[in-house]
Amino acid sequence: MNEYVLRTRRLTKKYKNQLALDDVSLNIRRGSIYGFIGQNGAGKSTLMKLATGMAFPTSGTIELFGESGEKELVRARRRMGIAIEQPALFPQLTAKENLEIHRLQRGIPGMEGIKKTLELVGLEGTGMKKARNFSLGMKQRLALAVALLGDPEFLVLDEPTNGLDPVGVVEMRDLLRRLNREIGITILISSHILSELHLLATHYGIIHKGRLLEELTLDELQRKCRQYIRIKVDSPQRAAAVLERELATTEFEVLPDGTIQLFEHLEHPSRVSGALAEAGLAIEQFMPMGEALESYFTKRIGGEA
Repeated sequence: MNEYVLRTRRLTKKYKNQLALDDVSLNIRRGSIYGFIGQNGAGKSTLMKLATGMAFPTSGTIELFGESGEKELVRARRRMGIAIEQPALFPQLTAKENLEIHRLQRGIPGMEGIKKTLELVGLEGTGMKKARNFSLGMKQRLALAVALLGDPEFLVLDEPTNGLDPVGVVEMRDLLRRLNREIGITILISSHILSELHLLATHYGIIHKGRLLEELTLDELQRKCRQYIRIKVDSPQRAAAVLERELATTEFEVLPDGTIQLFEHLEHPSRVSGALAEAGLAIEQFMPMGEALESYFTKRIGGEA
């Protein structure tokens, strides 16, 4: 089994005099959720269209599931589910009828998959309700259901949370995580809500003005955007002893000004503050700190600019 579902090598796309993609070499591992980060017009949608066969490269190569030949790529794309641009949903039809039309258009045998797909995205109870009466969140779920027809191994989703309210965003995130963890679907997803990608993705690619600036794993990103608790007390030396003795951690740093950066116990800050207070320390400052994905991204593209 090939380790990667998608690899590109020196992929370039020009539209007349505009360079939409510039020498992009990207790697998406099987089983990952790859968060594709970039501003509008950075090249995210262009790469997705090239990978899915909706457009053709000016130069460079695309490899899907280890295959790179023209005929092999056509076969490999049958293993993909795609939601790049809003699919043709028929507003006068129900969710089930919409999926049936897409099933017939794509030559997917049997109707068993429709019921399973509707259950998967939480639309099994919509009955005879027409798509025109769906909320935006339901329409996004129906678009995802269209992409999931045929049991794809690789999902390509361009801004699937666009326009959703906070509850809808959380529901979509949980659904995608379940598809990845329970079914094993690899996902390439772009979103302008970077905080959501930080909660969802296992790997990241940062693209700017058509150039892929960086690829990194979640662990690498977290090291670069490491979260910590900033602690200032009346005796840093005693506080350090408490952290080691009571909380059994050495994952902290005492800065020259006496401020402590604690890199563990982030999920239980009250336990930390309680241990310090019980030791008789006066806590002057106690707050979670760290660089968010948004600020890392801004700094990264700012450096390139």
